[in-house]
Amino acid sequence: MQQIFLVFIGGGVGSALRYIIGLKLNQETIPYGTLTVNFLGSLLIGLLMGYYLKTANHTLTENQIAFMAVGVFGGFTTFSSFMYENLQFLFNEQYFRFVGYTILSLSLGFLAVFLGFLWGKNI
Repeated sequence: MQQIFLVFIGGGVGSALRYIIGLKLNQETIPYGTLTVNFLGSLLIGLLMGYYLKTANHTLTENQIAFMAVGVFGGFTTFSSFMYENLQFLFNEQYFRFVGYTILSLSLGFLAVFLGFLWGKNI
């Protein structure tokens, strides 16, 4: 029950941060806010999990992982907004933006989690 509460609180923090960044960065043409939060969230979860998995005694507790990885970073990143924005590109016949945004988002997300993981393992 405690972990559920921690995920709930962390998710609220992450969602609020995502909302603020979206207000500042999203534009009508390109959703830079969503791209930014998904990149940063992927980097940070990779960093956290790389660090967690490198330590034999797991210096982070399961409660800390639940709060940060599932709660904060899960609430911060947004797959559903990414999908909706792509749907809007298709509805508006902006096929180049659809393909470009999809490739860029997935590539940057994977690169970010990979680099974060390596960084976390080397801290």
